[in-house]
Amino acid sequence: MNIATLWIVAGIVLILTELMATSIVAVFFGIAAIAVGLLLNFGLIDSYSMQFLLFGVLSLLLLFTVRGHFKRWFVGYTADSNEQPSRFADDIGRRVTVHTDFNQGAGRVVLNGVQWDAESADNLHAGDVAWVVANHGIKLVVSAVKPD
Repeated sequence: MNIATLWIVAGIVLILTELMATSIVAVFFGIAAIAVGLLLNFGLIDSYSMQFLLFGVLSLLLLFTVRGHFKRWFVGYTADSNEQPSRFADDIGRRVTVHTDFNQGAGRVVLNGVQWDAESADNLHAGDVAWVVANHGIKLVVSAVKPD
């Protein structure tokens, strides 16, 4: 196995390790290692010092210039409570369909095509229509009577 192949294999391993650690750092070392391996394979660099210098420069350049963009793709974006208000308040007064019978005040409802755990003081059965009156965390509070 030649040195170019080792760089490429090391790059692939580094990228795969990113699946285990979601810090979005190893992927840039992997990309840099693959780039060095390809440059070696095409004969554009040959000395060990140039290989390691190029690997270090590419790794740091990628890490500091595109990490923020990659992080949003891999990890996703979540808004802090200061940035965006809760959307649960928008659902108050919305109509829901009861999915399962309420037993001891607890059941499931469908809101916007999604099933939610719900609480109600009313005796609700599957297929009934109810309205969202509040929420407790991610559990909806529903009523058979439409709120004003």
